[in-house]
Amino acid sequence: MSGVGIILMGAGLLSVSGVCGCMFAARSLAGQRLATLVMALGSAFGLSGMWQVCTGAGSQFIQLPWFLPWGHFSVAADPVSIFFLVPVFIIPTLGSLYGWEYWKHSDHPQSGRRIILSYGFLAGAMALVVLARDGVLFLIVWECMAVSAYFAATAEENNPDVRQAGWVYLIATHMGTLCLLAMFALWRHATGSFGLEAAQAIPGGLAGSIFVLALIGFGFKAGLMPVHVWLPGAHANAPSHVSAVMSGVMLKMGIYGIVRMTALLPIGEAWWGAALLVVGAVSAMVGIAFAMGQRDIKRLLAYSSIENIGIVAMGLGLALLGRSFGRPELIALGLGGALFHVWNHSLFKSLLFFNAGAVIHAAHTRDMDRLGGLAKQMPRVASLFFAGAVAISALPPLNGFAGEWLLYLGFFRGLDQSMGKAGAAVGLAAVVLASVGAMVLACFVKAFGSVFLGSPRSDTMRHINDPHRSMLIPMVLLTAGCLGLGLVPMAAAPMLEKAVQAWSGSEQLLNISFLAAFAPLPSISAVGLLFVVIVAAFIAVAIRLIQTNPPCKAPTWDCGYSRPTARIQYTGTSFVQSLVRLFRFVLLPKFINPALRGYFPERTQFRVVIIDVVLDRFAVPLFHASGRFFSSLRIMQQGHTHLYLMYIVSIVLILMMLGSL
Repeated sequence: MSGVGIILMGAGLLSVSGVCGCMFAARSLAGQRLATLVMALGSAFGLSGMWQVCTGAGSQFIQLPWFLPWGHFSVAADPVSIFFLVPVFIIPTLGSLYGWEYWKHSDHPQSGRRIILSYGFLAGAMALVVLARDGVLFLIVWECMAVSAYFAATAEENNPDVRQAGWVYLIATHMGTLCLLAMFALWRHATGSFGLEAAQAIPGGLAGSIFVLALIGFGFKAGLMPVHVWLPGAHANAPSHVSAVMSGVMLKMGIYGIVRMTALLPIGEAWWGAALLVVGAVSAMVGIAFAMGQRDIKRLLAYSSIENIGIVAMGLGLALLGRSFGRPELIALGLGGALFHVWNHSLFKSLLFFNAGAVIHAAHTRDMDRLGGLAKQMPRVASLFFAGAVAISALPPLNGFAGEWLLYLGFFRGLDQSMGKAGAAVGLAAVVLASVGAMVLACFVKAFGSVFLGSPRSDTMRHINDPHRSMLIPMVLLTAGCLGLGLVPMAAAPMLEKAVQAWSGSEQLLNISFLAAFAPLPSISAVGLLFVVIVAAFIAVAIRLIQTNPPCKAPTWDCGYSRPTARIQYTGTSFVQSLVRLFRFVLLPKFINPALRGYFPERTQFRVVIIDVVLDRFAVPLFHASGRFFSSLRIMQQGHTHLYLMYIVSIVLILMMLGSL
């Protein structure tokens, strides 16, 4: 059997894994175990098929007739597809294992089978999105992915916040789908077919329109600003293993769509790359600014995902500029860095959502200002969260550093006069990436410090422990992946190079190992190993000193008080207050300061309320206004059959007249 056929079998097993689990009683753990086993089997098939494609020559293709009057059932696997399929066949399986304890069917009989059913369909649909080579098939599996994610994310539908987040997601994803329908209609008009094959004869204006529709339509799914409105609520309110898959994998389907369409379109103008640079820079900067101001740990991670998707978009913009100006080194470093960051984000963001889920599962709150001191009660989770925070902050020796280093090298190479005004945009992007890196570090210092350091802020936090090993094993494996790619980034180089070559088609990149030529990946390994040795030596010395001179136990914060309490600690809100004020022109925060009145004032606290400006100030009022307008059209719905027949005849006549023009 061909490699793409084996991958299809794997995608099918992912899809039916939840069906197998639904054959048992609602409280049965056997159904949950069987679903994970079938999903693991599907992942094994998928990974083996990908290996066969990678070791074979060129891409592999299957085309079959079907019952629809348009297009064909056309699937193919090329290096770009393989690169995006790796997280699809890894992260959902780890999340399914994580769910054994986190979302145990015996504890959630009403939603357990719903989650494993929609979770499996989501994983299978994502695999088919990456394989689809026909516009009609692509839209079908894209819609399956969108609807499956809705049902998985809204498992706790009795919660009003979950229902609202689900409706916002459903509206946003279908607005994106409308753009994709228009995009494929233009593609059909330009090429005469729905087949997703490279086209060189598309006029520049039409190609530009297709690019804009692809950027908007796929940008909704990727979470690029300002069409990110669904992402924070959906990620925050979904079960944590579903959030991990939505953030770590599903967002990348939007990135995949942009990568695939730009590969199929002819070489575009410089404004394509500049537009992606600007959108990516805004998403990265504003996304991390919103993340810093959050009290909800999962909402913080959700806004951080917007920042990371913005970084990927900046890399794609650099690659498009390199293609427009005939600069293969910018293509290699821009697209290589973007794709590497796709893998990196899949690993460390899934790890962080799993960690957040472990904390929420134990402490029963997502509010970081109510947490604290958990490192003593949950040392394993604290260590793994720290590793994820280091990785997402792009610090050595973990994988975030290696990925962003490629982008820095690309931005630096773009700073020359031959790029014209685009060179200035590239230089600004480098400044934005550096600024975002500092802000990410501050954000995750806040997150780790407020959750795991200090003293517990309530007595209930003193009686929790590390989670079950079924939750710890996926986190350990993801941490190992972050460390492995950070220390040995050359391991990803062969697949990166094949994917970049398949996207660009540049003859200048076909006969060289361009990552070795343009990026010092062995130097990154050397620096990372040296860093590991230094840290290991420091830890060994610290352990020896502790054994020699055992430390005495004392409160973390004293401040001269005779009876200190946990309330005198910094909260996460107060820690980043100055940074929130710095970005108040974007965040529009509302500061609620303590009001002390009288000799015996009531208890109060400092709070900062930050709303999503695009969602709450623009989208929601717009929808309410639209609802009021369309309500006035109900006069047309009289309930008379002859009136509805008249509407149908009128519309048919209008369409016939338009078709004759």
